[in-house]
Amino acid sequence: MLTRTEEIMREVCGDFEAELNQFNGEQDHVHLLVHYPPKVQLSKLVNSLKGVSSRRLRQEYSTHVRRHLRGGHFWSGSYYAGSCHGAPPTAVKQYIENQQRPVA
Repeated sequence: MLTRTEEIMREVCGDFEAELNQFNGEQDHVHLLVHYPPKVQLSKLVNSLKGVSSRRLRQEYSTHVRRHLRGGHFWSGSYYAGSCHGAPPTAVKQYIENQQRPVA
């Protein structure tokens, strides 16, 4: 399901002329490194990433997803976004790669 989430989020980024440079996730959250143009409002990009992925994952994995919803929601209403300006992109990519991605 995490692999499918990445595919969906790559598509959404493409719709915004953004590039998903790095993706990984843990049991209860995902990390993304996204390069997006200045014309894109970050809140709209995040809203679309969450909304589209939630709808598609609910359709494709309905039985599994239903067991893990929190108050009927797939994603939390919050998110964290930080700028990597000044940080080497390789350090950010390495951080994301080193997340404890679930095996099963």
